[in-house]
Amino acid sequence: MSAGVSIQDAAAECPLVSIGVTVEIGGVPIELQTSDRVFREIIEERYAGFVNPCAVPACRFEIELTAKQVPSDEDVSVIRRGSTWCLQRGDFRAEWDLERKQGWIRQCANPYSIDSVLRITHSLLLAMEGGFQMHASSAIRNGRAFLFAGVSGAGKTTTVRLAPHDAVVLTDEISYVRKTENGYRAYGTPFAGELARPGANASAPVQRVCLLKQSQENRVRPVKQAEAIRALMRHVLFFAQDDELVERVLDAVMHFASNVEVVEMEFTPDRRAWEMVR
Repeated sequence: MSAGVSIQDAAAECPLVSIGVTVEIGGVPIELQTSDRVFREIIEERYAGFVNPCAVPACRFEIELTAKQVPSDEDVSVIRRGSTWCLQRGDFRAEWDLERKQGWIRQCANPYSIDSVLRITHSLLLAMEGGFQMHASSAIRNGRAFLFAGVSGAGKTTTVRLAPHDAVVLTDEISYVRKTENGYRAYGTPFAGELARPGANASAPVQRVCLLKQSQENRVRPVKQAEAIRALMRHVLFFAQDDELVERVLDAVMHFASNVEVVEMEFTPDRRAWEMVR
C-alpha cells in the first residue's frame, strides 16, 4: 500500500479487503471484520458509542454475508466442540475458536443477527470469569449501579424511562455484570429494548438489584438469599448447552446474591419511585 493511502481508501479500491470494526462492550473488545462497505457502516452506526479502534480485540469474527433471508424465531443452539464454540439460529451460523481467538459468522445483512452473536459471545466470556448478563434494565446514580429485573411488563423500561437527570441509563434491556476484585460492576450496552436507544458506555459498582412489582405505593422489602438466587436465575441470560459453564453461572449468581443487596421494589409508575434509588 502506498504512503498516504488510508485503509478506507484501500477498501474502496479493492472491495474484497476486510476491515474490522472493534466493538467494546463491558471492557471486552470484539473485532467484526467484513469486506462489505455498507454493512460495515451499519455496524459502525449501530454500535457508535461502543466502537474503540484503539482497543486490542479479545477475539475476531470474519463476517460473510449471505443473500438468503431466513427467520430468526428458531431456537438458538450453542455447543462446544473441543476449543470451538458453535453458534446457530435460523438467521445465522457462527464458530469461535477459544484458543485462536478467532471465528466466523455467516448471516444475511441483518443487524439483529450480529446483535445476537455478540450477546451470546459475551455471555460465554462472562461465564468464564464469574459474571453474567441479566434481562434487566440498569442505571447509575450517585456513582453506583442499580439493576431492575422483573417479568415482562413489570416495569423495567418504565423505570429507566422515568430516570431523573442525575441518573445515567446503562440499558433498558440487558444488564452486563462483571466480577471484579472488590465486588461486581455493571456496564452499559448498545442492545436496545423498548426505548429504542442504546445505553451509555459507562460503568459503576453494583449497589442493588431491585425485583420490580408495580403497586399503588412505593416501598422496598429485603429479600432472603435463597429467594434472591431463585429470582436472579430466572432473569440470567445463558444459551450454552454446557454443564461446566452452567454450573459456573449458578455459582456466579450464588456468589453475587451473597455480596449484593437484592430487594423487592414495589413502585408506582411515576418519578416518585426514584426516591428509593439512592
